[in-house]
Amino acid sequence: MLKPMTSIAAAKHSPLLLGGALLLISGLSHAMGDDSSTTPTCPKGQIYDSRTKTCMVDKGSMISDADRTRYAYTLAKAKRYQEALAVLDTLKQPNTAQAWNYRGYATRKLGRTDEGIGYYQRAIALDPHYAQVREYLGEAWMIKGRPDLAKAQLATIKPCAAPAARSIAICPMPSKATLNPDGPEA
Repeated sequence: MLKPMTSIAAAKHSPLLLGGALLLISGLSHAMGDDSSTTPTCPKGQIYDSRTKTCMVDKGSMISDADRTRYAYTLAKAKRYQEALAVLDTLKQPNTAQAWNYRGYATRKLGRTDEGIGYYQRAIALDPHYAQVREYLGEAWMIKGRPDLAKAQLATIKPCAAPAARSIAICPMPSKATLNPDGPEA
């Protein structure tokens, strides 16, 4: 029979419990906008173009900002953080929640956690319902030894874990402008 945890034991294990909760919630946020597993990585100096479904040499305006943003995240997930940041630097309109989130992710993974937190906060200012950025911000706060701030991010996205939450718009998907800053045709 399991015994309830005392408040002392709970406090002692709080960072572990919070970390586990963030991992559970991460599945939800990835389902809400992580397509890095379907976007292949290309050789250095090339970017994946979703229209042609090929890697292309970057020639300015040929590749949309939406593809550049998605590809930057794919590079970051492949641990090619500097390349991801370089791709984000080529965006015509870099002021999107996804671009700031992915910049924060790559920067945090390079060990510049404080800088990454600033980028996450910019993403949240643009789209407060963007679960993935709140998950990553929670992870950053754990790195900084601030489980209290990580819990605040978890509390914001925890209601999104219930499937019914998305269907009744408690946790809306990122806006079309967040997902596709180039407009519907891009």
